[in-house]
Amino acid sequence: MSRRGGLRIAWIENVRFALSAMRGQKLRSFLTLLGVMAGVATVIMMVSFVVGFNNQITEAFTSFGTHLVQFQKYEPRFGGPDDIPESERNRRDLTLEDAYALKRLSKLVKAVSPERYLFGRTPTIRAGRNTANGSLICGVATDYCEANVHFVEDGRFISDADLDHAARVAVIGPGLADALFPMRDAIDQQLTIDGIAYRVVGIFEHQGGVFGNDADSYCAIPITTFDLQFPEVKNGHDDTIHIATVPKRPEDFEALIEEETGIMRARRGLKANQENDFALFTSVGRLRQFQAIVGGVAAAMLVIAGIALLVGGVGVMNIMLVNVTQRTREIGLRKALGATRRDIATQFLVEAVTLTGFGGALGIGFGLGAAFVARAAFSFQAAAPLWSVVLGFGVSSAVGLVFGMWPALNAARQDPIEALRYE
Repeated sequence: MSRRGGLRIAWIENVRFALSAMRGQKLRSFLTLLGVMAGVATVIMMVSFVVGFNNQITEAFTSFGTHLVQFQKYEPRFGGPDDIPESERNRRDLTLEDAYALKRLSKLVKAVSPERYLFGRTPTIRAGRNTANGSLICGVATDYCEANVHFVEDGRFISDADLDHAARVAVIGPGLADALFPMRDAIDQQLTIDGIAYRVVGIFEHQGGVFGNDADSYCAIPITTFDLQFPEVKNGHDDTIHIATVPKRPEDFEALIEEETGIMRARRGLKANQENDFALFTSVGRLRQFQAIVGGVAAAMLVIAGIALLVGGVGVMNIMLVNVTQRTREIGLRKALGATRRDIATQFLVEAVTLTGFGGALGIGFGLGAAFVARAAFSFQAAAPLWSVVLGFGVSSAVGLVFGMWPALNAARQDPIEALRYE
């Protein structure tokens, strides 16, 4: 028999011994596996959820436009209005004239969309006996669709004539249309916003939303009409206007940011050594912010997984040391029959790796099961790539290799005569 064939048989025998030992001590082996299983399951679930979250966030931001450049008063943040620092509150408001200047002076811009939003309170929107809840009223101009990649599917959008005459017309999302006009066409129907009548002239295409911002519940009206009905927004000192812009060509994205920033700084009389007194928001930058947060959460979960694996590794070392003590006479007998130190060390090392590998396999199964449940029950795009499964199994095997080394070496160093005398 060749040396390679002999080694293969020896490894198979060692694995059989390991499985036999696990069957003989089921409860102790299972308790030892819990730490490894929890660590590997955490790794698989973390990777699955992070991949799924990234996929959904990227898809959502792509649907709202990947080359959006938006100017606003306050810096983008996750907190509420109470978190806005005083330095930002003291900034001058952006105006419609700023939007018109960007459209007139920029050579790279394709669309400029001044927008106001009714934040802070929910208006009452009715059509007959039907009432819609949770809708967002926005005052917009003709470039809104192009700038926000939010187009009309049925009817038409707001026109220049609507803006010039402050017409009471509305373009609504499909979710809002279904709530107000079930089982009938919403076009040319009438709805009221806080008691003021509007005629529906268009319905947006389905877009969905992200983080509670549901574009299917939008109600867009001319910004001039918005200012008449909600003068407190125009005359307030909050984030009164957003100016959304997009470049003519995707490759002009960075150049557009620089060009428009220069136009805004010149309009506001800022010197070269002064910071911007307005906020610049880009969809790419926002996406990177969310991805950084996801990365931080993933890092925290990896630490938790590492602690679980450490605990599992200590448990493996403990059970292997106990096994060495309980099988001292077996070790002495094998040495007396010609087994070398390498043979003894390999036997116990294979047992440790088999133990943790089995725990890793259970952890992989549990993690994939959790990802499948999340995908099926919550329509969450959780997905475990192949490399994460390989990584999970590799890490669990490495734990057995590292923490099984000391017990294996301890067994290999046993003196055969003393081992045979052991009771």
